[in-house]
Amino acid sequence: MSVSAVAADRSLCAPLPVLGRDVLVPLVTGGEVDYAALDYAASAPALQRVWDDVAAYAPYYGSVHRGAGYLSQLSTDLFENSRETIAEFLGCRAEDQVVFTRSTTDSLNLLAAVLPQGTRVFVFETEHHASLLPWEQRPDVAVTYLNAPRTPQQAVDTLEKALATREPYGPALVCVTGASNVTGELWPVQELAAAAHAHGARIVLDAAQLVPHHPVDLGELDVDWVAFSGHKLYAPFGAGVLAGRADWLRDAEPYLAGGGASRKVSRRTDGGVDVEWHTTAARHEAGSPNVIGVYAIASACQALTEAGFDGLVAREQELIARLRSGLAEVPEVTVLSLFGEDAARVGVLSFVVEGWNSSHFAAALSAEYGIGVRDGLFCAHPLVRTLLGSEPQDPGECGAPDAAPGEKSLNAIRVSLGVGTPDEHVDRFVRAVTELVTQGARWNYRTEAGRCVPA
Repeated sequence: MSVSAVAADRSLCAPLPVLGRDVLVPLVTGGEVDYAALDYAASAPALQRVWDDVAAYAPYYGSVHRGAGYLSQLSTDLFENSRETIAEFLGCRAEDQVVFTRSTTDSLNLLAAVLPQGTRVFVFETEHHASLLPWEQRPDVAVTYLNAPRTPQQAVDTLEKALATREPYGPALVCVTGASNVTGELWPVQELAAAAHAHGARIVLDAAQLVPHHPVDLGELDVDWVAFSGHKLYAPFGAGVLAGRADWLRDAEPYLAGGGASRKVSRRTDGGVDVEWHTTAARHEAGSPNVIGVYAIASACQALTEAGFDGLVAREQELIARLRSGLAEVPEVTVLSLFGEDAARVGVLSFVVEGWNSSHFAAALSAEYGIGVRDGLFCAHPLVRTLLGSEPQDPGECGAPDAAPGEKSLNAIRVSLGVGTPDEHVDRFVRAVTELVTQGARWNYRTEAGRCVPA
């Protein structure tokens, strides 16, 4: 094989194979190209390893817990062994619980539901809606929204000031992201955890964008809980995790009432029922569990651990540098950032292009280059508005353009990558951005059902 062939072959490779890596998509200009999935921050493609593990288990699928049959026993063991695998992956402490949910959003809504009465919650306006919104569902919980910091230290200082002056002094919870789903920037989690604990508060880490890119260790970070989704972690099967301290989970009413959460149910003489609830993670896992989704997460955890995060992180940083260097060569492109160019980040980056509606630009990337990205406000409306310097009342809606192609709009474009991203996809993306800015789109586009599509 020639040197050029070796180089070309390497450009198609990625550390861990994912599904969809050989899918061809049509171009409006003619022909086909392999699909460049650069929307990992929304849903990462499933690892081939995960798919193979799930397929191998599928013939043995059975009901989980209490089943006497062989397949039920096997499925129960698989389910609980997956819990142990995930606990080890997260560096859970001996007394921590791993509760299975549907997603990060579900996990944080579960935590909101078990907060002690009168808890004060502190959350930065920069959070994803999954960690920004659940707390106000509790009328007996007070929420303090903190302004967007412009440096990691300012984030710590802002939190410390808010916690030190809180009244009344009682149970408190801080909710913070590990890596922004808009800018990809890493937040000072350890420092924020130290500040929270110094002021008698607890802290929950939204690790949806962190756990696919970096090791997350509850003990090392000293956070009380961590929440994430399987579909961000290369296991898109509708399962999520809330892991951490057991006491608030154990003391609260079950998140859902039903079978599996209850240990004993008996009739009372007055016609009602008495219920004795589980005190383990089962307390908040009512109903038949998503054993396949849970096993898929555990499989992904094992695959990432075996591959080695050091090498995965190093390669991702190379791709990020390549991406940022390419975009820096296009003056019309402005990359969005809270903490500045030198901030540590994962493989998530958002930007706007002068003279382009973001939805129009994203549509052209897809239709003319076979590249999938995200445009809009990324379910982080306050953050994107802040980064774009807009007023709170300015129009703009997540995922829907509010202006015609070529007109300015209040949304941005997000590109995100991961362990399945080959070098060629990043290179194609940079080339496509450059060509669209310098030469314009080669096709006409129109707005249909809230999306910009080829005419």
